[in-house]
Amino acid sequence: MENKTRRPSGLVYGLDDRLPPAAALAVSLQQVAAMVVGVITPALLLANILKFSPADTAYLTSMALVAAALGTFLQTTRIGPIGSGLLSVTGTSFAFIQPLMQAGQVGGLALMFGMSLATAPVSLVLAPFLPKLRHAFSPLVCGIVVLLIGLSIIPEAMHGIAALPGPGAPTWAGAAVAACVIAAVVAAQAVGQPWTRLAGVLFGVAAGYIVCALCGWLHAPAQSANAWITVPRFLPHGIAFRWEFFLPFAFIYVVSVIEALGDMTATAQLSGLETRGPEHGLRMRAGIFADGATSIVSALIGSFPSTTYAQNNGVIQITGVASRHIGRWMAAILALLGLFPAVARWVSAMPPAVLGGLALLLFGLVAVAGLRLINQAGLSHRNALVVAISVGVGIGAPSSLQWLETLPPALHTLLGSGISAGGVTALLLNFVLPRDQEAPVAVGTE
Repeated sequence: MENKTRRPSGLVYGLDDRLPPAAALAVSLQQVAAMVVGVITPALLLANILKFSPADTAYLTSMALVAAALGTFLQTTRIGPIGSGLLSVTGTSFAFIQPLMQAGQVGGLALMFGMSLATAPVSLVLAPFLPKLRHAFSPLVCGIVVLLIGLSIIPEAMHGIAALPGPGAPTWAGAAVAACVIAAVVAAQAVGQPWTRLAGVLFGVAAGYIVCALCGWLHAPAQSANAWITVPRFLPHGIAFRWEFFLPFAFIYVVSVIEALGDMTATAQLSGLETRGPEHGLRMRAGIFADGATSIVSALIGSFPSTTYAQNNGVIQITGVASRHIGRWMAAILALLGLFPAVARWVSAMPPAVLGGLALLLFGLVAVAGLRLINQAGLSHRNALVVAISVGVGIGAPSSLQWLETLPPALHTLLGSGISAGGVTALLLNFVLPRDQEAPVAVGTE
């Protein structure tokens, strides 16, 4: 039995309450709307950078949605030791974009899925040791890693913005379309209504599509020979493995575990549950097991690693619904979106400038999330030194391509990823430098 506290103010349906079907469907659609763009964006961005075929891009998009359906079902249903039993949702992790891009440039989709599969058990192995893991990966270390994730992949968004949205388009067209996407999101936030804030990203995407359609830069995707349904395939691109990619992938899985713990703890708090004690620990371990299992299945069917999302916590606060029973509705909606090829074809046909504008915004928000974690740890002189050196290594090392070529393959891959290079540096410095007792110093002060 769950160890509950009193129901938080504003919570209409608690964790184990059941909603009427119409209400459950309405809330589920809101939850899916808040997460669906985040689920498909990593696949679209990687497909754009690595120049995948339209068929491969559509399949990746479909399987991202199917994997999100599986992960959401496992998290909310809690089957044995798997699943937090909270209203938690899962989706493709942005943290893996850089290592996946590196693997894709060397060995294509086979190596991307092979490394994702080989390192996915890291989550399962770490789950029993979560208390000790949280001490090693403090908010300072996690904040630096999350900041580097955002900073490292922001430049990739510019490729889409710089690309011409269509034949005959002027050179400034991509930037104009991206500006429209961002402006629509900002306008939705400025309205101040809860529902417009949650749907802001969808408004941005819609604005980009409309502008491209009006200018003649939007083209209907080619009809697929497979008529009605996309069937998941086992290892559709095969698998490959290279040792030099093991550490960067494994390190990001560790970071994903820490991020998921924070997201699930927030969900538990919103649901009126205790966030300390053995019951909470069991819930967190089961949630990490669900993320690990989902990532394994994702790699097997041709999708990228998954993690628990934070987007649903905002929807819980707005709707007052924390019932885990709507997870099955959400899983069904996500699965239907993923299994019907028409959806994936239209999504994969997203103009590069729309995707670029969206990615620029989302990746910037990832960097801001990292800054918040760093601020939570406090910017003492000691912590400021850790941040300065780690960010310097994370940004500087990957930029020295000629020097990287002289290093052994494993070290080349580790330092070639700003996330792993800066993250490992932060982890080591956090252990080595003595902790001080001084009060945090505000940014910009002596």
